[in-house]
Amino acid sequence: RSVPAAAMAAERPRSLFALSAAAVSRSMAALEQDVWALPGHLLRGLLPLLSVFHLERAEDAARRAGLSTQPIWRKLWDDVMKTRPPNSESITCWRKKFLETFFSNVLHGVLDVSSDWRLNDRHFSPLLHSSPHVSQLTLCNMLQGAVELTAKHNHKVLENLAGSLRILKFQHLLSCDQSIRHSLVLLLHRLIHHGSVSQVSMYSWPVPDTVLLVLILSMSAGFWRSGNALAYHGSPCDLCREEDKAQRQETAQGGAERGCNAERDGSDGEKQKGSPEEADTHMNSAFSGPRSPPLQNPACEETSSDVPCNHTSIQGGSPPHSSSEQLSCHPVPRKTRRRLKPAVGRKRRCLRRSRGHYTDPEDLYDFVFTVAREDNSGLLDKPRTTEGENTENCTSSSPGSPCTGHAGCKKRGGPAGIFPLKATHRFRSVSTLELFSIPLTGETCRTLSNLLSSWVSLENLVLSYNGLDANISCILSGLRALSCHPECRLRVLRVSDIFSHMPCMELVRCVLSALPQLHTLSVSFDLKNQLEGNRPEENPSCSKAEIPESCLEVLEIRFPREPLHTTFLLPVLKASKSLQQLSLDSATLPCPQELGLLLEVLKECTPNLKKLSFHDVNLADHQKEVLLLLQDPGLQEITFSFCRLFESSTAEFLSEIINTVKRNSSLKSLKLPGNRLGNHRLVALADIFSEDSSSSLCQLDVSSNCIKPDGLLEFTKKLEGHIQQRGGQIPFTHLRLFQNWLDQDAETAQEALQRLKAVCSVVNDSWDSSQAFADYISVM
Repeated sequence: RSVPAAAMAAERPRSLFALSAAAVSRSMAALEQDVWALPGHLLRGLLPLLSVFHLERAEDAARRAGLSTQPIWRKLWDDVMKTRPPNSESITCWRKKFLETFFSNVLHGVLDVSSDWRLNDRHFSPLLHSSPHVSQLTLCNMLQGAVELTAKHNHKVLENLAGSLRILKFQHLLSCDQSIRHSLVLLLHRLIHHGSVSQVSMYSWPVPDTVLLVLILSMSAGFWRSGNALAYHGSPCDLCREEDKAQRQETAQGGAERGCNAERDGSDGEKQKGSPEEADTHMNSAFSGPRSPPLQNPACEETSSDVPCNHTSIQGGSPPHSSSEQLSCHPVPRKTRRRLKPAVGRKRRCLRRSRGHYTDPEDLYDFVFTVAREDNSGLLDKPRTTEGENTENCTSSSPGSPCTGHAGCKKRGGPAGIFPLKATHRFRSVSTLELFSIPLTGETCRTLSNLLSSWVSLENLVLSYNGLDANISCILSGLRALSCHPECRLRVLRVSDIFSHMPCMELVRCVLSALPQLHTLSVSFDLKNQLEGNRPEENPSCSKAEIPESCLEVLEIRFPREPLHTTFLLPVLKASKSLQQLSLDSATLPCPQELGLLLEVLKECTPNLKKLSFHDVNLADHQKEVLLLLQDPGLQEITFSFCRLFESSTAEFLSEIINTVKRNSSLKSLKLPGNRLGNHRLVALADIFSEDSSSSLCQLDVSSNCIKPDGLLEFTKKLEGHIQQRGGQIPFTHLRLFQNWLDQDAETAQEALQRLKAVCSVVNDSWDSSQAFADYISVM
């Protein structure tokens, strides 16, 4: 519309209802309750004229009147945010999406609320009103958001976030001063330790600040000083104070009973006495209090300074009751059934020696700064180990042994660093940790390993492009210790990096041997080790040891162009009877018979397999095996992605594929991206749904297949014909068309897509076909 036309439209007299609605909207502070009682037909016209704050409060009234506010929130998104959110088709609640983004943009200063009258109301605080809808928050750069949220005037905002926030993300962080770190401590303590955050993710930190990184990791794991040290605007944390008071009362009430049972507990050896709650009380007593004595391994003896204290050495028990007991280093009875949850993994001197290094600083951050000092100072007291010492591998005899002797842990001259537990308290911890593109040094890996060793709440761990190299052994050591804990919940592990330190199958075997309770394991590497000569020899104890029966359901392996040897995969599959999904990516087949052998092994060892995926595996000369997979009655989803299926095939091969799928009533999803289908093969695939087909295929993915608009239209017409022949009923529901050449004839493509959307759900994009790869030209 031109500017004069818009001006004329603005000058036209508005209807009486519009004028009344505008007046009501300006007076909502006084008329709110009366407005919610209006009939539905009046409320429908008023809702679009409300500010975002009153529109959010109108949700219950609109629901009672049978009205939906979703179209209004969607229009608000388009008007204010002016972007298309990713995966917009999957957004189920535009109110939550808008208010969550609105909160983030206001917090980071990228949205001026005065720019739109719908965002500005003097009766409401933008952060306070939108905070109950925020389940995911990202903090960036200098952590200005953390400073703002912990400001005194935003106390109620922080309280709301403690109840609503589930995912906390950090991205592109920079080093910051102590005052900002103090704000971050308060934020993490409230949102994790006393809140509902269950996932912490960190992204893109090329040169991480070690102190800041360890701070976030340790607080995510539930470690920090006693709540009395976490002052909020000059006052101790009220929640910590209440918990400490309740804990002291419980400890006092149970003290007499523990004293009576102490002798019996010590004589019982392996048998654990007392309830889990009592054991947790013991643990908290040992960890709490800003002036608690340093927590040491009670099993270390005065004269044995070189005995390592492994991840499982500290056992449950009541804290020392006198200074003389604290200063003694006599062994205490072991109780292996119920352990404390420290993260120890390095050699330590007895308590008397260590106590000399301990002070009780008021500065909160000495706890974090101690990480580096502890790691190095302790090494000065130890004799250097010889080259032949501590050569344990990923299947060492002690499942709870610390990370000692690995190449990644030797770089700084000693075994895994101790995470300092001096004057600490164990708080609530998150269940998901994700680290993307954050380089981890050997020292940081040792700290993370020790945190992981007692992180029993952890269910999902993602380590992506962290430059682990040999330090992967250090991480596995901590996970192995964690798996021995009876309350271990770890079920998902994803590891990806540029270079692989060991062959993929060896790493898979090591992980499953250490973590048989895993449900999902994903291992992905881009390239082999930079210097092939430095690649470690295959670990015989890891490669030959029998893998215990596992709970694995999903296995994803991305090989760095390594050959796929079924003989190495066989023990893994034999131990994974519950496997339901297998994905093999970027593997090479060393001989023509290898794929056939793999299919035999899969049929024999994985009766529950439902999904099988091959990506970037050359299957051009394996047509027989492809057809065998397509007729497997147990598989419900098959993916051949960029597998060059039709590179050297004939027209008969395509017909055999179609006929095989038509006869398979169990196959639900067929994904064929990147296989050079072209127009004529796409049109032929429509015959899968012909009148004589018994196929139950619901989803078809033909992305990146050089499909042009005229070919898509012909496919659509043929599909419509089959639907008509079958009385209008086919199982087909989803078609994916990403990265095809539909921009070459926009009008034809639009017609084809409109007709297809009447048949099924179509997911496509506006890809620029001029960027297509040269190897697609052959099918133009």
